[in-house]
Amino acid sequence: MIEGRLYQSLGDGESVTCLVCERRCSLKKNMRGLCGNYINLDGKLYSIGYGKLSAVESRPIEIKPFFHYWPNSTALTFSGFGCNFYCPWCQNHFLSFRHPGDEPFIEPAYLVRLAKSLGDEGLSASFNEPTINYEYLVDVAMLAKREGLYLTIVTNGYQSVGALKELVGAGFDGWSIDIKGCPGMSRALPNIDHNKIFRNAKLVIESGGHVEMVYLVVTKTNDSDECVDWILNKHVDELGPEVPLHINRYYPAHKWREETTPLKKLLEIRDKAKEEGIEYVYVGNVGIPELETTKCPRCGKTLITRYNYRVIEFNLLREGDNYKCPRCNNKIPIRGVYVRGK
Repeated sequence: MIEGRLYQSLGDGESVTCLVCERRCSLKKNMRGLCGNYINLDGKLYSIGYGKLSAVESRPIEIKPFFHYWPNSTALTFSGFGCNFYCPWCQNHFLSFRHPGDEPFIEPAYLVRLAKSLGDEGLSASFNEPTINYEYLVDVAMLAKREGLYLTIVTNGYQSVGALKELVGAGFDGWSIDIKGCPGMSRALPNIDHNKIFRNAKLVIESGGHVEMVYLVVTKTNDSDECVDWILNKHVDELGPEVPLHINRYYPAHKWREETTPLKKLLEIRDKAKEEGIEYVYVGNVGIPELETTKCPRCGKTLITRYNYRVIEFNLLREGDNYKCPRCNNKIPIRGVYVRGK
């Protein structure tokens, strides 16, 4: 347990406000925040979950999903306990809905050593909401950067601006950000300001990071025409047409029993996204490789073919740190290096 880095003492000298995420939990003595990872002890905020991990494993970067970041690489993926959203359809509710307890402490250096020994190109904080372990992420990043490892985060994008800027500055330059919904949602997550997810995605891009947005289309929840239009308009207006958009199928999980997202619905949203000008639109969680293939938005040439979360064909020309279409020389946004032979 370590003292938190982002909190504010309130006027009574006993209460504190956690400034890690936009929930901004105000805590009296001995109270925990909503995520279960921060507690007020004697007027100071402490991280209970520091170094208490729920999973550690090597995984393909494409499974995050990242399709334009270090293609075909693998990342040592790790997670803690708890979340600041508690989506009722959460696929990882057995981790996200638990709070840290007496689990053994895993030091940041261990993750870096393990990643190197497994031949991973980087590390990825994922599964539950990583920001609840904010101090740990910063400490892991400091060590990972020294070893030349990349750093990614799979997140709901509800960090405070202060936490986000520190994470980007620490080395987290790959951001897979979930879009949970839109203003006016009432069945789930009604108290979330969904504008802040796009605000944060834009801040990452402006800070030099790489962003890919993930829209899990949940039946009868965030799939209305109004919600779809709001999401696509925000994507184009705030992030720009080159930022990849993953439109993913929902399956019933945890407490949510609405039907699986129809493929027809996903394809309708994809077509609308392309009409709005988004250049890289993918449909995931359906097992159809063609829908996860990267094509040049200018000439239509097939550039990257993927199957089972692996790159099986890579047809891009590299010039320095940039990649371009071999047919029309259009620049294709790719962060990092294509890893062959994995």
